[in-house]
Amino acid sequence: MHTLEIIDSELVAGEINIFAGRNYILSVRNHSHQHLVNVRERCEREPHLLRQGSSFVLYAIMDAVVDRYLPVLDTLESELEAIEDHIFEKGKAHSNIRQIYELKCKIAVIKHAVSPLMEAVGKLQGGWVHPVCANSQEYFRDVHDHLVRINASLENVRETVSTAILVCQSTVTIEQNETSKQLAAWAGIFAIATFLVGIWGMNFTFMPELGWRFGYPVALIVIAAACGFLYTRFKRSGWL
Repeated sequence: MHTLEIIDSELVAGEINIFAGRNYILSVRNHSHQHLVNVRERCEREPHLLRQGSSFVLYAIMDAVVDRYLPVLDTLESELEAIEDHIFEKGKAHSNIRQIYELKCKIAVIKHAVSPLMEAVGKLQGGWVHPVCANSQEYFRDVHDHLVRINASLENVRETVSTAILVCQSTVTIEQNETSKQLAAWAGIFAIATFLVGIWGMNFTFMPELGWRFGYPVALIVIAAACGFLYTRFKRSGWL
């Protein structure tokens, strides 16, 4: 079985290997800080169930491992909600996509822990069951039900994450379109100024306005008025 825990905002996966027989059960933990002291205490509190032998201890270990999935899943759901609260903030689309992708990777780790365990527990609670576990099928059914609910929650979170990624990508596209509009608007403003300056800069012989006393200030006023008109129009249309 895979163990899951959040350490310094990172999802850490370990494993518990279990060897069970009629009169014994051996568990080995690897890469996990989660101890099983609470399982021992539970078994000591329920001696009437402990009489069933190693199958009840196996159930108690499985139940403890599965119960520890829930806080991890709750933490990831909280992270997703925090990202959703800022998903439409301008300029944070790329950051949100990175965080959502990291969250998606964490969900995949949980999925890889839940799905195989759900299949294994399903074999212990129905059909032909090994004699070691024959007396505890109803307990394994309880663990299987918990795993089914966790798996359903994971599917919901995965769908929400996929939707959030699409929303972030759409936000990036919208921001790029807004930038393109602003660049096009400023390009149009400078284009009209360049056009007018280009005409009056050709220095043909027969250009009466070049010899006019007020030609220069009038040209500047015309250029400024044209640029101001375009700026106002772009501003009203939302391009600037």
